[in-house]
Amino acid sequence: MKITRIHHVAYRCNDARETVDFYRDLLGMEFQLAFAEDRVPSTGEHDPYLHVFLDAGMGNVLAFFELPHQAPMGRDPNTPPWVQHIAFEVESPDALAAAKARLEAAGHEVLGPVDHGIFDSVYFFDPNGHRLELACNKGGDAPRERARAVAEDMLAEWTRTKRAPRHARWLHDGVEGS
Repeated sequence: MKITRIHHVAYRCNDARETVDFYRDLLGMEFQLAFAEDRVPSTGEHDPYLHVFLDAGMGNVLAFFELPHQAPMGRDPNTPPWVQHIAFEVESPDALAAAKARLEAAGHEVLGPVDHGIFDSVYFFDPNGHRLELACNKGGDAPRERARAVAEDMLAEWTRTKRAPRHARWLHDGVEGS
């Protein structure tokens, strides 16, 4: 078996209209379609929902469920808010700066840009409390190839020590062997 792409990723939302408006109007995603059922097809449970789908580019689809008869959604209390997020790639530093400005003008708090070595990012939350990241790759293919070349070594070292591997600094700084 070979996975060809992510068909869709689904999250819960508080309000489907507000969610579609946010992703369409601020992030430029096309609203593709919606499904609605009173019964969950996979389980048969009575649990009315609306399932909306947005085009996140290059065949990637982001979907949301509005579940009006369920308890209000919350976050995993054992996971810091910065951990669980969706990262979307933008094409240039100018696009990243423009997106940040557009989000801030719409009243959203935006953190960054943050320099991750091989890409820069900004972070913010959607109306449902989901953390989002916009990332812009930088430095061409060479930094990514260096990162790929040490990925197994980094994982092995982390598994042994549970500390940032020695490779982490030079990947960020772009200086091999530091």
